[in-house]
Amino acid sequence: MSVEGLAALVGELPDDLRRRALTHSSWTEGPESYERLAYLGDSVLALAVAANLYERFPEVDSGGLTKIHNHAVSGVSCAEIGRELGVPAMLEAAEPEAEEAIPAEILLAGSRPLPEVTEALIGACFLTFGFERVAAAVVAAFGAQIEYATEAPVDAKSALQELLARRRARVSYAVIAESGPAHRRTFEVEATVGEERVGTGTGRSKKAAEQVAAEQALKRLGG
Repeated sequence: MSVEGLAALVGELPDDLRRRALTHSSWTEGPESYERLAYLGDSVLALAVAANLYERFPEVDSGGLTKIHNHAVSGVSCAEIGRELGVPAMLEAAEPEAEEAIPAEILLAGSRPLPEVTEALIGACFLTFGFERVAAAVVAAFGAQIEYATEAPVDAKSALQELLARRRARVSYAVIAESGPAHRRTFEVEATVGEERVGTGTGRSKKAAEQVAAEQALKRLGG
């Protein structure tokens, strides 16, 4: 399981489509940014992984599949795959010289541009090569994330709560950022114990983001 197949497809993209997938909204006027492609790529990624989970785990109910799916295709997972694909370097190379353009370095410091560009590249690959070929490459690329999601505690929030109860502590969650249009909102959540931040997570819903934050907290606290 590796990103080689997906990387090969990205390398074969037509120049204009690849350029659009790497164009931030501050770098262009009109709809020629990566946002529309990211919207498409998000759906392609979701369906590819959902179909894979449906076939692999016939004994798991819909709730269980949804929880595994949310972990496997989270913003954190997309960012991990983006780094393996070399998206940061691609974005820096695509940065325009216009003064009003937000520098790639600043964009990459945020939580959303890296996973969104990764989704945009997946969307561009879908338009170029079709679903069947791209789905196989996506499942292979996200293989480690899928495996981890099936092995990790499915309900990380409950596992974290039980761990902290033994330590006479409690966790609280707070939304610290929201981004994206209303129909595909992304939430960033912070988990804190006392005054200490123990985890952060992003997701398409507050609950999904809380699960990712709880998972990160479990790793940090040794749960």
